[in-house]
Amino acid sequence: MNTDRRTLLKLTAGLLLSPLARGQASFPAPPVLKSREGLLEVRLKAAPTPVTVAGREARLWTYGGSFPGPTLRVRPGDTVRLELENLLPESTNLHWHGLPISPKVDDAFLEIPPKETWRYEFTVPQDLAGTFWYHPHLHERVAPQLFAGLAGGLVVEGPLDGIPELREAEEHLLVLKDLELTGGRPAPHSPMDWINGKEGSLVLVNGALRPTLRAGKATLRLRLLNASNARYFLLKLEGHPLYLIASDGGSLEEPYELSELLLAPGERAEVLVRFQKEGAFRLLSLPYDRGIHMMGGMGHMGHGGMASGASPQTLLTLVAPPRPKPLPLPKALAKLPAPDPNLAKVTRRLTFTEDMMAGRFFINGKTFDHLRVDLRGRVGDLEVWEVENQGDMDHPFHLHTHPFHVLSVNGKAFPYRALKDVVNLKAQEVVRLLVPLRDLPGKTVFHCHIVEHEDRGMMGVLEVG
Repeated sequence: MNTDRRTLLKLTAGLLLSPLARGQASFPAPPVLKSREGLLEVRLKAAPTPVTVAGREARLWTYGGSFPGPTLRVRPGDTVRLELENLLPESTNLHWHGLPISPKVDDAFLEIPPKETWRYEFTVPQDLAGTFWYHPHLHERVAPQLFAGLAGGLVVEGPLDGIPELREAEEHLLVLKDLELTGGRPAPHSPMDWINGKEGSLVLVNGALRPTLRAGKATLRLRLLNASNARYFLLKLEGHPLYLIASDGGSLEEPYELSELLLAPGERAEVLVRFQKEGAFRLLSLPYDRGIHMMGGMGHMGHGGMASGASPQTLLTLVAPPRPKPLPLPKALAKLPAPDPNLAKVTRRLTFTEDMMAGRFFINGKTFDHLRVDLRGRVGDLEVWEVENQGDMDHPFHLHTHPFHVLSVNGKAFPYRALKDVVNLKAQEVVRLLVPLRDLPGKTVFHCHIVEHEDRGMMGVLEVG
């Protein structure tokens, strides 16, 4: 596709703060590229880019020159045509995280060399809606490329947006991502980073450090995306519960009230905030011990490289409007079919293990080999996957192409019904998943979404035919 001046003008017109966040210009938001008349046509450059982060000049790797990258906003049935121009000093590719589209498009094995351009084209599935994202997926280079800044959100509008209590809410996308700078550039990985997963001391929301969001309405709809390499976010809003309305793959059946919400790397959630009083309230990331190993293996470290008892971190401050009158909670969100594991044709067992001394990570005793097929399935089959973490660290499990239902964690039923593509496994936990294999034949992958572990072997190949 040759992007002519008219198309460039259209794209430029789309690079605006989301109209859903009008009046909040002081709150940082990624630029938005929105489909028009059923088409989103974009040319993105992946390139080293000068940006300002937390008042410091930095040179990150970005999509489209922004950190985070532009938010792509589409509807079911839309056509997406995106050209990725690689201006990085190394090869890369793009993963459409969470989208159930053909592996021939969302190709984890593709390599786009420097100075070359690749065209992605697909139709957004008609039954899809939710919060997704895009990021690099070139094996052994995912971790440094993601840490350097390459990530952006993707929103698929859908039936939830028409529910009055949600249509009238004020909507924001919050991209949660940490960073560490050395000499104005992303800090390189240390040997321990490859074992633990790399975290940074700058904990950012939409690329900003501890921003303030002055709400124009008393009900907020927050789309939350954990775009970090390895950092977990245990979220809590001062003085308010969070009402979960959607997970990775879309809507819940009804709002689910939470005092705290854990987001593992790669995971997304949509929550409602209902202000009951005026004031400023901090969205906090509470300490979370994911089993990080200290140098020399002497014990563990907790969230953010600190002891488990460390203080909460402020992510951002929400300021309620004067005399807030929140919208009522919607009574119902969607009707979801009840997953029935008795209909499954196949039951599989996957085990996650670690060799800390060698810095290698395994699924069923093997490290990733792109020439080997680990699992073979048939289009249309329903499968049960039992995934066991035999290691000492948390491992978030991610499956491309085929979203799943979480049936149970350690034998306890999952608290709500929703499609997911990331589920966290604590040390020694077993999760039981129901995986419907869609009519999307081809080779795809499953892996730990602490991307250092993925790069160091904790990934396998699923071929569906």
